[in-house]
Amino acid sequence: MSTLIQGYEVVIGFETHAQLQTKSKLFSRAATAFGAAPNTQASAVDLALPGTLPVMNREAVRCAIRLGLALGSRIASRSVFDRKNYFYPDLPKGYQISQFEQPVVQGGEVSFFVGDEKKTVRLVRAHLEEDAGKSLHEDFHGMSGIDLNRAGTPLLEIVTEPDMRSSAEAVAYAKELHKIVTWIGVCDGNMQEGSFRCDANVSVRKPGQPLGTRREIKNLNSFKFMQQAIDYEIRWQIEQLEDGHAIQQATVLFDPDSGETRAMRTKEDSADYRYFPDPDLPPLCISEQWIEQERAQMPELPRQMAERFVTGYQLPEYDAVTLTQTPAMAAYFEQVAAASGQPKLASNWIMGELSRRLNAEEIGIEAARVSAAQLAQLIARIHDGTISNAAARQVFEALWTGEGAGVDAVIEAKGLRQMNDTGALEQIVDEVIAANPDNVAQFKAGKDKAFNALVGQVMKASRGKANPQQASELLRARLGA
Repeated sequence: MSTLIQGYEVVIGFETHAQLQTKSKLFSRAATAFGAAPNTQASAVDLALPGTLPVMNREAVRCAIRLGLALGSRIASRSVFDRKNYFYPDLPKGYQISQFEQPVVQGGEVSFFVGDEKKTVRLVRAHLEEDAGKSLHEDFHGMSGIDLNRAGTPLLEIVTEPDMRSSAEAVAYAKELHKIVTWIGVCDGNMQEGSFRCDANVSVRKPGQPLGTRREIKNLNSFKFMQQAIDYEIRWQIEQLEDGHAIQQATVLFDPDSGETRAMRTKEDSADYRYFPDPDLPPLCISEQWIEQERAQMPELPRQMAERFVTGYQLPEYDAVTLTQTPAMAAYFEQVAAASGQPKLASNWIMGELSRRLNAEEIGIEAARVSAAQLAQLIARIHDGTISNAAARQVFEALWTGEGAGVDAVIEAKGLRQMNDTGALEQIVDEVIAANPDNVAQFKAGKDKAFNALVGQVMKASRGKANPQQASELLRARLGA
């Protein structure tokens, strides 16, 4: 059940352009390296100069096969390239080579979590196409410059059904797709360089009504801006409808400075592009043997690894999906789990304390200042009762800041070893009971919060060295509970 906004249901579909990790372009040998001087990586083929013919890049097809396998899609044994006709300064050919009626990757799905709720988005297709050039408007004093380096760059355009019902779902989907394409090595995922660009088709409707008129937000290049842009567009469309205005189908851009979307042009339909089969390219034929060859070389996919974490380590599905966000995080977890023998504790610490530190410093797990071996030893000391969870956080802090190198050394240096002397703990419990008669009376009257307060006092009196479970048991015994 989707959440309504002012009585309206939000409907979102995505088109994502993933630039493929090939060394040359889709139909020429020109390089695809980022940052080259303008117009130094545009060949005669990319510009469709007379006498040139496009030749298919085999590596790009391989990337398409791998993506299809990762998404559970059907890989077409025969697909066709089409010319998508439109006129724009950065498209000197006057057309873009794409796929329309017979794409190479068909169907599939992407599953992800929003909070602890699992969602699945159905895919329509993923088709191969070449990128256009780029218009540059800075530093030209009222004119535009044209850089054709990107012309012909190989892309996979991944198109979803309109299955998403909030900006949070849309962002979670985009993050999951980003994870998949980088995991299998078909795209580097660099959003700042334009390697992974998302277009969001947003519309609103009253529940039970037909789909509303969509507006396409183009070239969203960060997850933060993606959410802001979609949220603004939703509010804008609802305000328009409430004021009695009709929504006009359009392509819009998001301005991060103002936080607003603005219409760029009215949205074209497929008929406007006058698609027809490219006469210079034969159909793309992919054998079953080639597909099976790629399947055998595929890495363990995130969803497969998550399933293994659930069955092999008895982790909740949410934990398993979170720990498989990157190969590095998954590897870190497995090292900690194997060395400590406590997979759930390992998961809790990686998803909790470790992730909090990484996010605060905006670094990846590869740069974590606490190694997998150190965290495993820390967890082992929690499990064997040497230190409490509270003390463990102090040890983690010391390891992270470089104050100490070894877990046991930090425990000893800071005097964090948990109190195992029952006689000393009993004395502390008795003193706490004597010093807190009000809490004792409240607990005997049935107020559980009062008991927690007493446990807290015991922990305070022991300077965090008491075992909380042992302290609770002693308190209950003393209070006759």
